[in-house]
Amino acid sequence: MTDTREVRLRSVPQGLPGPEHFEVVRVPVPEPGPGEVLVRNRAFHVFAGLRTLLAGDVPDTPLPPIRPGDTLSGSAVGEVLAPPPGSGLARGALVTHWLGWREHAVVPVDQVAPLDDVLPPVAHLTQARTAYEALRQGRVAPGETVFVSGGAGSVGSMAGQMARLLGAGRVIGSTSSAEKAARMVAELGYDDVVLRDGTPPAAQLEQVAPDGIDVMVDNVGGEQLAAGLAAARTGARIVLVGALSGQLDPDALRNPTVALDSFRLVLRQITVQGLSHAQPSDWAARVGEWAARGQLAFPHVRIPGIDRAPAALADTMAGRYAGTVVVEV
Repeated sequence: MTDTREVRLRSVPQGLPGPEHFEVVRVPVPEPGPGEVLVRNRAFHVFAGLRTLLAGDVPDTPLPPIRPGDTLSGSAVGEVLAPPPGSGLARGALVTHWLGWREHAVVPVDQVAPLDDVLPPVAHLTQARTAYEALRQGRVAPGETVFVSGGAGSVGSMAGQMARLLGAGRVIGSTSSAEKAARMVAELGYDDVVLRDGTPPAAQLEQVAPDGIDVMVDNVGGEQLAAGLAAARTGARIVLVGALSGQLDPDALRNPTVALDSFRLVLRQITVQGLSHAQPSDWAARVGEWAARGQLAFPHVRIPGIDRAPAALADTMAGRYAGTVVVEV
């Protein structure tokens, strides 16, 4: 084994990226240095939010921008090939890390996490943790109504199921197609779906949740967030996870803006906050328990072969898939 493949950005797209903006190149297998581990990736996550990094510098983004010639990155599960001495890692062990989009990765040992038997490997490529943390931060209580924008996506496909398991009395999501809506109701824990079909989402949400909502997990922003704010009951909690309506604007990346009636927020004591992973979490144990009982699935689409990764990203941004998109290397 002397060479390996990775996906690099060829050129910065002016609109949504297509396969032509990327290239799969052959490079020598990297050599790990002191404190580094060589990993043979098995699969990695393809996520629409990657567009933010492809657009250049975005203030406060925790990850660096991706420039032409750079290899893409994202969560991955791989097999340890060369562990450093004293690391506690064994050859053949499965780990998760952030250097996906390549067949082989050299990763600092403190940036890999060994996998155990609590969760199946694919669970670490889904947004199970993000969904769980958002609902926990939203303090879902038994009997409450939960609204998840982008309900068929990587976060939403987990959040609908988890909201139900946490005792929500009613779970509503939004999505872009009738096909996804049917699957959300049949498989993903949702009672009703708001379709992005040109009808104002606020009017649809008022119809399916006439008494309002108590918790919102917002992956989309824009009109979806505005609809959730309009439907928020006294004491409602809104957790902001993403802003896909702006990230997936076909013309240009933008920050979706929403007019806030601040006096209404005060009168109804509505909390709006960004998602935080700062607090210690029991997510893996809780999610593993649900999965072991057969109460929780990890919806995902498998794309075989790293050569198909650029097209998979374009299809993901176009909303073709439901659940998490995983490329098998």
